[in-house]
Amino acid sequence: MTTMRPPNLADPIVRRWAAYFAVSVIILAAVVGFAGAVAERRAEADLARQAQTSATLHAAVLRSELAKHRSLPFVLAQDPDVAETLRSADPRGIDALNRKLETLSGGTRAAVIYVLNAKGRTIAASNWREPTSFVGSDYSFRPYFKEASAKGVAELFALGTVSRRPGLFMSRRVEGREGMLGVVVVKVEFEALEAEWSAAEPAFVADPRGVILVTSIPAWRFSTLTRLPRAEQEQLRTEHRFGDAPFSVLKASPAPLAGRPPVLTTAAADGDTRFMAASADLGAAGWTVFTFTPVGETLRTAVAGARAIALLVGLVVCGIAFALLRWRGQASLRAARQETARLELEARVAERTTELRETNQRLVVEIEERRRAEAHVHLMQDELVQSNKLATLGQIAAGVAHEINQPVAAIRAYADNAAAFLDRADDKTAKANLGLIAGLTERIGLITDELRAFARKSSAPAAPVTVRDAIDGALLLVGPRVRQQNVRVIRDEADEAARVMAERFRLEQVLVNLLQNALEALEGATNPEIRVQVAVKRAQVRIVVADNGPGVAPEAAKSLFTPFATTKPRGLGLGLVISRDIVAEFGGELSLEPAPGGARFVMSLPKARS
Repeated sequence: MTTMRPPNLADPIVRRWAAYFAVSVIILAAVVGFAGAVAERRAEADLARQAQTSATLHAAVLRSELAKHRSLPFVLAQDPDVAETLRSADPRGIDALNRKLETLSGGTRAAVIYVLNAKGRTIAASNWREPTSFVGSDYSFRPYFKEASAKGVAELFALGTVSRRPGLFMSRRVEGREGMLGVVVVKVEFEALEAEWSAAEPAFVADPRGVILVTSIPAWRFSTLTRLPRAEQEQLRTEHRFGDAPFSVLKASPAPLAGRPPVLTTAAADGDTRFMAASADLGAAGWTVFTFTPVGETLRTAVAGARAIALLVGLVVCGIAFALLRWRGQASLRAARQETARLELEARVAERTTELRETNQRLVVEIEERRRAEAHVHLMQDELVQSNKLATLGQIAAGVAHEINQPVAAIRAYADNAAAFLDRADDKTAKANLGLIAGLTERIGLITDELRAFARKSSAPAAPVTVRDAIDGALLLVGPRVRQQNVRVIRDEADEAARVMAERFRLEQVLVNLLQNALEALEGATNPEIRVQVAVKRAQVRIVVADNGPGVAPEAAKSLFTPFATTKPRGLGLGLVISRDIVAEFGGELSLEPAPGGARFVMSLPKARS
């Protein structure tokens, strides 16, 4: 015997491993980069939705705050005490009005409420006790006084000329019979709201010019989103709205603008930080709420996690490829060794060929005998199922015969009546009798068709079957006995439209067996009752047949599905065994479940796909 020498594979193996490492590095880099890009896009989309939700929530809170305070100047402008005080300028009336405004300011949390006469001078204010009292101050130069005098109502966000605190001034004209009497002004400050915002991400409110009015970061107040023209800056300073604010542009790139979708931006909140900007319109005020949601750490975490997972998966794939290449690299060496072993084995195989051939012939004979035995077993099982079906038909035959006998007698009577009516030339009544005869024959045909189909030997494969049809057929067969024993049958038809994988008439056979057992258990019972329920649970359909009889004794339940084990005096103990085998052929299960009273059999069948 000649031993073959394996070929020299050193050079191909070196080239193979060099190519493997190069391709692995390229694939790992590409996969890690792609995973990071996808994770970054998804994280940005999630942050965009989060930022827009935050902006909408901030806008809703601010809108609610403004709506609460807008009603106050309207109510005061209609107050007869305010009008009378403006008209008479009586010191006692002014003192009473001061106290009234002080109470209102405390109750509504307005910063200050004050009343101006027709010349713009304050006659009463809620802060009349304080050193910074507005009483006696002239605000005729304020735009909110001028606009309210001309248009009836005005709003203006500005710094207070006395308090130097920013706030929204809401004014409304007070009318009298003689014309304009004065203006009611309510100043609303947003320090509490700004404090709440400062606990979360940066947020601010900008007016239509882009000037930041309300902000969680004080350094941003009176900055602008875009550069204001010099003329507008001079006008705002002339109106004393924002004091000496320089109107510097907010350091953000790109600049956040109302209506722009959320974008990544860099803002100078506490250094250069990346944010997701979002905006929400406040409506009538013309203001826009902006929120800056930090994104740097979130994006870094998402990208790092995705890249780590991608790297891990890539390493696993590369490891598998490494194992395959290593296996292939050693294949040639193994092939040479296997060739030597093959030659040795051929000699041994030649020695044992005759013995194996004889053994194979014996196995063929044994397999053929086993196949014939299995075929005989299947034939006997089919015959046993058919015998059980015919035995069941024998039990219900008397009831069905009685069920058919009634319509047959009625047919005879209707036929005699029809002949008599024809003799009297009463064709209409005769036709009515013939119609009744047709209905009765149809009823008889329905019963006999069900009996014939039930008695037919069936070996069809499982197919979609509607549970309601099988239950209807089974109840039709046992119906005479049900009525004879005066048993109440309760059906839960909610899920009876479900379809199962079965063969209809064998499924009916199982149901008939279960119903017959329940009827036998209910003989002599008070208020006998059988409940048939169908429930769909995921891919299974449960059919429950339960009765309120004496139930199954614990010792009998242990051998309930054992052949020839029965508690009936004339029973063979094969009904439930055959029923369980039929259900098993459908891929299901028949079992006895515990019940508070009576017996409860549950048939679980696979649900048919639509």
